[in-house]
Amino acid sequence: MASAAVTPGSVRGLDCPSCGAAIELRGMAWTQSVACPSCASVLDARDPNLAILAKFDQRVKVRPLVPLGARGEWKGAMRQVIGFQQRTIDVDGVRYSWREYLLFNPYHGFRYLTEYDGHWNDVVPIPGTPAVASAMRPVATYEGRTYKHFQRATAETTFVLGEFPWEVRKGDSVVADDYVDPPFILSRERTEDEATWSRGEYVDGREIWKAFGLTGSPPNARGVYANQPSPHAGDAASYWKLFGAFAAVLLALMIVRLSTARDASVFRERYAFDQGDTAQAFVTPVFELPGGSGNVSIRTEAELANQWLFVEYALINERTGQAWDFGREVSFYSGHDSDGSWSEGSPRDQAKIGPVPGGRYFLRIEPQGGSGAGLPSIAGPVPYTVVVRRDVPSLSFFLIGLLLLVTPPVFGTLRAASFETQRWAESDYAPSGGSDDE
Repeated sequence: MASAAVTPGSVRGLDCPSCGAAIELRGMAWTQSVACPSCASVLDARDPNLAILAKFDQRVKVRPLVPLGARGEWKGAMRQVIGFQQRTIDVDGVRYSWREYLLFNPYHGFRYLTEYDGHWNDVVPIPGTPAVASAMRPVATYEGRTYKHFQRATAETTFVLGEFPWEVRKGDSVVADDYVDPPFILSRERTEDEATWSRGEYVDGREIWKAFGLTGSPPNARGVYANQPSPHAGDAASYWKLFGAFAAVLLALMIVRLSTARDASVFRERYAFDQGDTAQAFVTPVFELPGGSGNVSIRTEAELANQWLFVEYALINERTGQAWDFGREVSFYSGHDSDGSWSEGSPRDQAKIGPVPGGRYFLRIEPQGGSGAGLPSIAGPVPYTVVVRRDVPSLSFFLIGLLLLVTPPVFGTLRAASFETQRWAESDYAPSGGSDDE
């Protein structure tokens, strides 16, 4: 079917010379080529007779998720899907394909929707040329944002339908470079004759379905896409801010505790343990625990040489008879071997009990001890000292609190890092693979 000259306000109705199917040109005078929706032959829209530019193998058919002719309010204007193409890259012998949908509005021009594995981007051509800095990992700068190079590959057109403002054929190829700064992606496509730039923004497929009134739901997104915004990055930052605030409060409480604790020595005595003694249990003189309720620290310091000492303690209230029973062991061993000198254990130990009410108390002490088998030890009694302190400050509570506080931000940071690791695992800069640097 022949037609007269076309103006931007007209619509052309034509027949495919290959299969006879009716073709409606929606892109008006901007359309240079059109792929028949019936036989997929690529036709020259500028030729009144629709000269056939290329024929597709009928076995290679791809069904657009957003059908040609679909109209919807998108990015502030009513737009219509007039073209569709599938493009494919080969990475280490594995072929990956994505789909591109050409949107048209006679007053706002063209823009694109792209989809790969359920991930969608809204793409517009950009004027000018972003500044590209070549390095081990090139970066591109555009409108104040810095984009990191993600991947370079040769993209080949493997299927096409509808209209395009350029001649498109199966087998057309470009060298594509992607630079990312989530949620944006800069893409440069180069041929022997020219280079063009576009910028994409990651969008939710559900927004597209709603805008174009599509039935059902978009396909679920799989994996992590190059410019997919991390759902965890903001969480990690919020967690760290909260951690800083609560950690400051915890630090203030710790300073108050350290500055107000009595940490008073209420009893100190030196004893000796002799394995030859038959009656080892004894009680100490009575001592005073001042103040109200508080903790009590009982420290054992022994002079050991390849020996161990176990002391059964009972802190007993003189008036009520209430007792706190516990046992503590100290041991210290040392020697020389082919690797040099060695030592293990400690001759000192500290136990904290409480809260213990104030009042008059005494200790019941029952020591036991012995020597390390096959190791030289000092003969005779083992001297040891018992020290009792009242209201001793402890940092363990604050350290446990700090550990609990830091867990959420660390977990959030690890989740965000894991997301980024998955993102870059698909790039030219994956840890296990090489990179195609400029």
